[in-house]
Amino acid sequence: MRILVHDYSGHPFQVELSRELARRGHAVTHSYCPGWVSGKGHLAAELGETLVFDPVGPTDPIAKDRFLRRIVVEAAVGWQLLKQVRRTRAQTAMLSNAQIPTLVVFALGMALLRRPWVLWHQDVYAVAVRSFAGDKLGGLFRLVATVFSIAERWVSRRAAAIVVIAPSFVPVHEEWGTADKVTVIPNWAPLDEIVPAERKNDWATEHELDDTATLLYSGTLGLKHDPTLLVGLARQVIDAGRPVRLVVVNEGPAVEVIRAESARLDVPVTLLPFQPYERLSEVLATGDILVVLLEKQAGAFSVPSKTLSYLCAGRPVLGMMPSENLAAALITRAGGSVVAPDAKALPEAAAWAVDVLGDAELRDELGEASRDLAEQEFALAGCADRFETILSRSSR
Repeated sequence: MRILVHDYSGHPFQVELSRELARRGHAVTHSYCPGWVSGKGHLAAELGETLVFDPVGPTDPIAKDRFLRRIVVEAAVGWQLLKQVRRTRAQTAMLSNAQIPTLVVFALGMALLRRPWVLWHQDVYAVAVRSFAGDKLGGLFRLVATVFSIAERWVSRRAAAIVVIAPSFVPVHEEWGTADKVTVIPNWAPLDEIVPAERKNDWATEHELDDTATLLYSGTLGLKHDPTLLVGLARQVIDAGRPVRLVVVNEGPAVEVIRAESARLDVPVTLLPFQPYERLSEVLATGDILVVLLEKQAGAFSVPSKTLSYLCAGRPVLGMMPSENLAAALITRAGGSVVAPDAKALPEAAAWAVDVLGDAELRDELGEASRDLAEQEFALAGCADRFETILSRSSR
């Protein structure tokens, strides 16, 4: 079977799925948008692999805050994906993390081509944009949220099959009339690529973090996050008598917010851009505690992939996020802490962090529990079996 897998973000586990499908004998083209700034997976073919990597869209960073320009870029990506389908003669395609303008152009073109495709639904954009429009944005964006809601429902109806990442998505698709096409397959992280590493590793030494207690955040920081909470957490840990350095691996406008807030609260901080994927295990091992942020509005419709990577890395995890989120349940099962994503919860989060930072044996136990849970939940073979079946059915 000839398959096109597109993950707009270029994240690790989508790449792992493409590799597994290629190992099973399928002709797989994996595409992504290099201009979308985020943590990327291993986006290069290895010796002997039949998997083809074919990026689409701009190579220069996309300005996420330039709304109209983003829409034009994302629509153009949809057109380029259609050309990819024809060029690769793909019998079916699957889109993950694709933006609404991309999906609209792609779905319309696939209907004209009479080709089937699968929506790998990572976020309910209509719900997320509507929530944020009500709280943070103006009337124009509330109008955009309505348009996005209509568009997302429309493209869902055009997909031959839909994979969602949590049961919370199913009622939305029931409302849209697309629930009969939905399969729930939770996200995972690559167990063989993100592995536990020594706390004092080369990366930690290079950044002078090998002998410093750290709270580490690695990943995107956007509308679904409040970056000032990271600084507030570190400040309260320090005030409780436990010296700590905040380490944030990120690119984008949140960096300057964190820099300013750290200066205001006198919190020692290390700010770094996204690191090469092959060093991610070392990066995560450098965190004595790994922190996840997710605002209330994101609720049950966004499962932060960084949480899954954190668990693979075998480190204690602190989640400041809605308790109903699927990732929150994983953190709790691994012995980590989950608190509400607001300033009122900072004392509780800081108290847990102080206990963990002061007890090396507890840190090791929590780290082992994280990795054990990842090994239980993230087995690739079963996930790949289900995706293979869905893609095969959709190509008929």
